[in-house]
Amino acid sequence: MSASAYVDEKRLTERLAAMARIGATEKGGVNRQALSKEDAAAQRQLVQWGAALGLKPSVDAVGNLFLRLEGADTSAPPVLSGSHLDSQPTGGRFDGVYGVLAAFEAVEAIVASGVKPRVSIDVVAWMNEEGSRFAPGMMGSAVFAGARELDAVLAVVDTDNVSVSDALASVRDSLRDVPARALGERASAYVEAHIEQGPHLEREGLTIGVVTGIQGKRTFKVRVDGEAAHAGTSTRAERKDALLAAIAMVQALADAMRDREDIVKFTVGRFDVKPSAPSVVPSSVDFSIDLRHPDSHVLQALGDRITPICEAHAGVCAVRVTELSTAMSLDFPEPMRALVREAAARLELAQRDILSTAGHDARYLHGVCPSAMIFVPSHLGLTHCETEFTSSSDLAAGAKVLADVLSRLASG
Repeated sequence: MSASAYVDEKRLTERLAAMARIGATEKGGVNRQALSKEDAAAQRQLVQWGAALGLKPSVDAVGNLFLRLEGADTSAPPVLSGSHLDSQPTGGRFDGVYGVLAAFEAVEAIVASGVKPRVSIDVVAWMNEEGSRFAPGMMGSAVFAGARELDAVLAVVDTDNVSVSDALASVRDSLRDVPARALGERASAYVEAHIEQGPHLEREGLTIGVVTGIQGKRTFKVRVDGEAAHAGTSTRAERKDALLAAIAMVQALADAMRDREDIVKFTVGRFDVKPSAPSVVPSSVDFSIDLRHPDSHVLQALGDRITPICEAHAGVCAVRVTELSTAMSLDFPEPMRALVREAAARLELAQRDILSTAGHDARYLHGVCPSAMIFVPSHLGLTHCETEFTSSSDLAAGAKVLADVLSRLASG
């Protein structure tokens, strides 16, 4: 029997429910931000489950957690599968964590099948995929793949001025029994299961999305500096109002990014005003920009317009635009996509090819080893919110496809 026959829907559902209790919100979602005490608790839970299955844990210098099912050839680069445990502040119960627990369930199914893989399989939880506490996201996978420098990532601070380095030390202390591993060890392949985060599979009555690639993304932070003044005594002609300048920039950017086809994704998701007092003219504003497009040439051209537009609308204020990350669109290799299609077909699961319009850790793994992604439906396409939902049967179906793909890859 194939490994997929040993996937247990009830077991997977119960583990997802247990993880959802760590950082649970009142409205049924999750607040488990990167390197928080909740994130540390989730990692400890994963290590405990792994120990019961005989998986060997390890953690690298940037906080990526690995659980290894050892293969017959311990010298061969392992197959990797997973996603992330961290969430948005009002995140859902499945985004990220499903990929980790689907990989765990797939490995447990492979063990139950009685077939020892030729190469090792690592279940991995990447550090800070979401980027809600520390920006930008996908830090752990980017450092693993050599796309970011470790020291630069460790120096990043959150809004409370806590650095990644300090937060990582706290999490590492809670996992002191987990041995360290070298950063960026070779991998033979990577497969990531994920909820779609869009409505297409559900609308079309399909169970499996064979992800063809990931659309491009550029992120920026913008700092506008003005001058604080008394709201009652300073004239408008005298003011250097950072908020009004920032509003003008955002409106001009929104106009510039508007396209008839509605393909461009332009988002200002964070807007911080200081001193944020009712009777004080704002002295500074920090805001974020998230820009996405499936065509890398269009993405490059639009992103290059951001700085001059901001400067043109700064008025008497000063503005500084910093690009945090650039990731052009990518296509996953056809042989890896074929493995997913074939596994879904053997299991008689309705499927289609689909582009991921959201970013994932697989973006960075794509640069170092053959990679693929498996999508399962998201109810109404809702995600990054507390009402996020995917049925247990769809979650199990994705884990079954993943189990058979991993089994084939690990067989060599």
